[in-house]
Amino acid sequence: MSYTSIIIHGLFWLFGFIILWKIPGCKKIRSCIKAEDGYSFLSIIIPSRNEEKNLSNLLESINNQTVSPLEVIVVNDDSSDLTEYVAAGSGARVINLKELPDGWVGKSWACYNGALKARGKYFLFLDADTILREDGIERITACLNENKGVVSIQPYHKIRKLYENLSLFFNIILIAGMGTFTPLQKKVRPIGAFGPCLICSRKDYFDIGGHESIKGKIMEDIEIGRKFVRSGIPLNCAGGKNTIDFRMYPGGIKELVSGWSKSFSSGAKSTSIPVLILIIAWIFGAIFPINALINGLAPAGVFSLVVAGIFYTAFVLQIYWMSYRIGSFSPIALIFYPLPMIFFIIIFIYSLMLTLFKRKVTWKERKIKT
Repeated sequence: MSYTSIIIHGLFWLFGFIILWKIPGCKKIRSCIKAEDGYSFLSIIIPSRNEEKNLSNLLESINNQTVSPLEVIVVNDDSSDLTEYVAAGSGARVINLKELPDGWVGKSWACYNGALKARGKYFLFLDADTILREDGIERITACLNENKGVVSIQPYHKIRKLYENLSLFFNIILIAGMGTFTPLQKKVRPIGAFGPCLICSRKDYFDIGGHESIKGKIMEDIEIGRKFVRSGIPLNCAGGKNTIDFRMYPGGIKELVSGWSKSFSSGAKSTSIPVLILIIAWIFGAIFPINALINGLAPAGVFSLVVAGIFYTAFVLQIYWMSYRIGSFSPIALIFYPLPMIFFIIIFIYSLMLTLFKRKVTWKERKIKT
């Protein structure tokens, strides 16, 4: 093992601090919306397809907020379960959709129909699997008032079962790929928005054509974020810790594989080249301690073994520093980080094959062309 190799991989390790330098959160400021607006001008729009298990938790969290919105709209996207009845039972206004028109992707269709029927001056789009903290609406609207334009928030990933820790690297790279959490975050525009939580004004939404303008895009979050940016409307990304949580794919490993593989490779091509290079180099750096460990097990490989131990410890600590801000990942996942890393690489390759060759994925019982 050469000293040059050690220096190069040390630089790769440092890249991890660049791609996720700072993840701003939402501060609680009670006077966060102008007095003439108030919370009574906020419409919450929840696109839902077969979400009976998740929806009740979100609606309960909305009902327990420190402030109340004007309305809560659940757009039932042709569900085959009890989504409609769960929504109605919680006091939400339900909009039922049936057949998906040609050229539309389901979530965009649901969001757009919800916006058309909404009465508020501000729209807060929430995925059905999110859960607001008690003062979540206050914090989210505070972010909007502080930053202006549009605010997109990636929820804090709550881990309940051991297998869910396999999402570790997906979460890190998803957030890093936005390109807005580097030391240059104030000077670099994000590549798009986060899908689970987005708040904007009615005017800004319809000025860009809403979700109708990106109706056929699988990565609707990336695309609508780009629409805002290209229209000169500021787009601000933030982390959801202490504001909004979610569980990603609690239905088992099969759901987790299906969820991440449906669009992750498509999203990768949206990442800026400099950030993509930094992410790839960082992943190669994380592989390095494993190779060094293998070399250290060979005769006269004591030096490699020591180097492997130092680098491995450094990556464990760095991944902890990254992950505690984005999710409640188990210490086991951090100590044995090569396992979720290998899982990420396998699923990414699988997602790439689906995108390039099969050209379709299945999600929420729908076939989606890629």
